[in-house]
Amino acid sequence: MALRICLVTPFAWSQPHPVNEHVAGAADALRVLGHDVTVLAPSTRARDLAAGRRTLRQLARGDPRLDDFVALGPALPLAPRNRIGVPVGVRANLGLVLTKGAFDVVHGHEPGLASLSYLALRDTGTIAVATFHDPERLGYPPGKAQRARLLGRIDALTATSPATAAAVAARYPGDYRLLPAGVDTELFAPAAEQRRFVLEWDPDARAVARTAIRALRALPGWELAVLRPSGLAGRPYVPRDLRDRVSVHVVGPAGVRSALLGGAAGLVAGTDESSRLRLEAAATGTPLIAPPARLAQPELVAAEMQRLAGDAEYRRQQSKDARASTETEGFAQLGQALDELYRSLLRRRRAPETSDPLEDRPWILADLHMHTEHSHDCSIPVADLLDHAERIGLGAIAVTDHNVFAGALEAVKLARGRRLRVIPGEEVKTDGQGEVIGLFLEQEIPRGLPMGETIAAIREQGGLVYLPHPFDRLHAIPDAATLHRHLAEIDVLEVFNARLLRDSFNDEAARFARKYNLLAGAGSDAHVLQGVGTGLVRMRAFETPEEFLLSLRSAEILRRPKSLLYLQGLKWVAQARERRVRASAQ
Repeated sequence: MALRICLVTPFAWSQPHPVNEHVAGAADALRVLGHDVTVLAPSTRARDLAAGRRTLRQLARGDPRLDDFVALGPALPLAPRNRIGVPVGVRANLGLVLTKGAFDVVHGHEPGLASLSYLALRDTGTIAVATFHDPERLGYPPGKAQRARLLGRIDALTATSPATAAAVAARYPGDYRLLPAGVDTELFAPAAEQRRFVLEWDPDARAVARTAIRALRALPGWELAVLRPSGLAGRPYVPRDLRDRVSVHVVGPAGVRSALLGGAAGLVAGTDESSRLRLEAAATGTPLIAPPARLAQPELVAAEMQRLAGDAEYRRQQSKDARASTETEGFAQLGQALDELYRSLLRRRRAPETSDPLEDRPWILADLHMHTEHSHDCSIPVADLLDHAERIGLGAIAVTDHNVFAGALEAVKLARGRRLRVIPGEEVKTDGQGEVIGLFLEQEIPRGLPMGETIAAIREQGGLVYLPHPFDRLHAIPDAATLHRHLAEIDVLEVFNARLLRDSFNDEAARFARKYNLLAGAGSDAHVLQGVGTGLVRMRAFETPEEFLLSLRSAEILRRPKSLLYLQGLKWVAQARERRVRASAQ
């Protein structure tokens, strides 16, 4: 099955950049596999911007066709601590493409910058993948809560090297999948041997550069090509007697680098282990000189250069080993890895149901989350709760006391003979990962278990797993990794909880449920009678857990909120009254 894939890079597409080269190679490899791939990026080229405006106008008129590349606006300077953000017009263009593009996957690169990649991952409603390339490009978003929100929307965290994954995980914790860095093994291929070394200019390793240049004195007939990352990056000092054997170049198009690296005897590398130049040199069979551990002894650089220059057999073996190290790092391997990753993530999304097997049943109103006096923070008698629920027209309620099941058992017993359907449940506090509600339970589940064990205990009773207020960051909730790990085990996700302080918490839950086609639930989370019915589900009448799930397929979420301050005040008054009664009884 062909997928519609959106790759987003924050760097100007009109300028050479290692991340853009990775993205371009990945896009080509995915297209070879039959996928429809669109790259979104800024650009400084007028031709790109004009073509991007035409594509956006067509998209706004309802034409879903997209070019291989769409420029969303002009490029802005990017820095890890940049707070300028993305212009409003560019944000609008991105929103239009994400909304109308009907993508199966949105893949953002370097989202640790205030850029298009961050916004794309934050705003997309489909499968989201993030790739980090350079651990130095971190710093956004600045707040921990913002990063947690972003992680909740990312389905897979990836990195192009183990060092990058380890460094980034400190700021964006999670399980990282390593991707091939991506190199064009046809362009960067072994060539005829040249009497040339290549130096990657690194201002932080000036001693190494000086040593490599001076080593030429002991290597008659050999040359050194210096590659600078940009024209503003400075250049090493070259003694007068060696200037005719040292050439300085700015890292430019891939063809230029390929010509310099092809056939070279060695690359004197800088300190950046994630440098693409290292990978490209290895692909051409150019041995690496001076790994970071050896930079403290620059004299070893000269020794290695002399050995490579004077020992042809050693040079060929090192070249063979370098080439072999890139066998799994090509763009073809990157495309295969991404194809497997995307398909595995799409399997998380549940197939939508269009039929209504309970269409002959009457509609009822159900409140799926509430408490009684058996909860430590509630004083509603069970009998009063049932009477009130019937009086306001509810057809079903779920009694879900905190870490206790006695209230649910009492409610089921008192509801016999009534038209009101009572679902016995319990809101169980897990070991540091928020709370899980078990519906249709038969016995109490102990608190303090890991989420996986809590879910297993619910399943053992034939109960249903209902996840309450999953994004209420003012309370303990599951982190992003835990939520995604147990995604397949969630029967119902609560998309509206009437007691949440911020509507954005409920909106994020609704967005999450839509993304994976999860069954949506709602509840008042009432701790006083006046709160009952403020969050409801309009659904078909049901009897069994299986019918309950079938009914939720065609259900409608109803919001009837009351002032949270008013309800919380009533709760405090009730708790104070109960404390006075207990004190007087003693």
